[in-house]
Amino acid sequence: MSSYRITLLAGDGIGPEITAVAQKLLEAVAQKHRFGISFDPQPMGGAAIDVCGEPLPASTLEACRSSDAVLLAAIGGPQYDSQPRQKRPESGLLALRAGMELFANLRPVKIVPALIGASTLREEVISGVDLMVVRELTGGIYFGQPKGRVKTDSGEERGFNTMTYSSSEIDRIARVAFDLAVGRQGRLCSVDKANVLDVSQLWRERVDAMAGDYPAVEVSHLYVDNAAMQLVRNPRQFDVLLTGNLFGDILSDEAAMLTGSIGMLPSASLGSDGPGLFEPVHGSAPDIAGQDKANPLAMVLSAAMMLRVGLGQDAAAASLETAVEQVLASGLRTGDLMAEGCTPVGCGAMGEALLAALN
Repeated sequence: MSSYRITLLAGDGIGPEITAVAQKLLEAVAQKHRFGISFDPQPMGGAAIDVCGEPLPASTLEACRSSDAVLLAAIGGPQYDSQPRQKRPESGLLALRAGMELFANLRPVKIVPALIGASTLREEVISGVDLMVVRELTGGIYFGQPKGRVKTDSGEERGFNTMTYSSSEIDRIARVAFDLAVGRQGRLCSVDKANVLDVSQLWRERVDAMAGDYPAVEVSHLYVDNAAMQLVRNPRQFDVLLTGNLFGDILSDEAAMLTGSIGMLPSASLGSDGPGLFEPVHGSAPDIAGQDKANPLAMVLSAAMMLRVGLGQDAAAASLETAVEQVLASGLRTGDLMAEGCTPVGCGAMGEALLAALN
C-alpha cells in the first residue's frame, strides 16, 4: 500500500479553519482509496513570525523538501504590514518557492455549473470555461537584479526593478505549458508585451522555437493588455495560458473571478523534481478569521490537485472533486457564494457536508 507524508502549512487568518476541513477529507479519501497518509504541521508566515521571528524557519523548509507534497492554506495579516520586507509573511512564501525550486505555477479555472449565477459575467460568456494559467514563478521582475531605491543627485528618491528572463528559464516553463496543452485541448496562448519589452521579444522567440517540437499544439500570442480584455470578453477561447511572473500574477486573479469567487480556485507550484506546493489562490481573509465563515472549497480542491498532480492518486482526486460538485448542486453555500434559494452554511458545516458526500 502506498503511503505519503504531507507537510501542512496552515498559516494565518482562515488558514487553520480550512486546513482542518481539508485534513479530515484527505484522511477519509485515503481510507476510501486504500493508501496511507500522514501529516506534519509546520509554522509558516505570520504564525512562524509569532513563534520564532521569521516567516520561513529553516526547519519548515527542510520538512517541506523532505515530504511527498506540501499543502499550504494562507498567510499574512495587517499586523505584519509594518515589518521590514524580509520579515513579512509574503517574503517567507517567496523564500519557500525558491527553496523548493518551484518555477511553474498552475492555476486551473473551471466553471462549476451550480455556480454560474455567482459570476458577474453573463452565463453565455462563462458557460463551459475550462482553462489553465501557467505562470513562471521564480524569475521576472520579482526576482530580477538590480532592484532597490536610491537618492538621485537632485535629492529625489527613485525606485527600480529589473524584468529579466534567460532562454533556459523561458524554455522550462514553456515546456510545462506545451505538455499540458497536449493533454488538454491542444491550444496554447503565450502572453507577453513584445511590442515594448526586449525580454518579451526573447520570450516570444523561445516559445515559437519550441512550437516545432509540438506539432499537435496550436500556438498563439497575445499582448498582456489584450489578454486581460479577452479573458472577460471571450474566456472560452483559451485552453492553456502561458505567462511570465508579473503578468501571470495579474491575469490568474482576473481569471479566478470568472468563477464568481476567488474562494473556489486551487493552484499548484512545481519544480523539475521533488515535492510540489499546493494552495488555494485566495488570501488569509483576516476579517473573517475564527468566525466559521470561511469557504474551504478552494483548499479542498487544492488537496484534490495535490492528490492528482503531486501523488498520482487520480481516483481519490476525482472523489473530492465530485463531492464538491454534489454539495454545491445541493444548494449549500458559504457567504461568498450565496445566491437566492440557497442554504447558508459555515466552514465547519460545509466540511461535514463534503464528508457525507464523499462517503
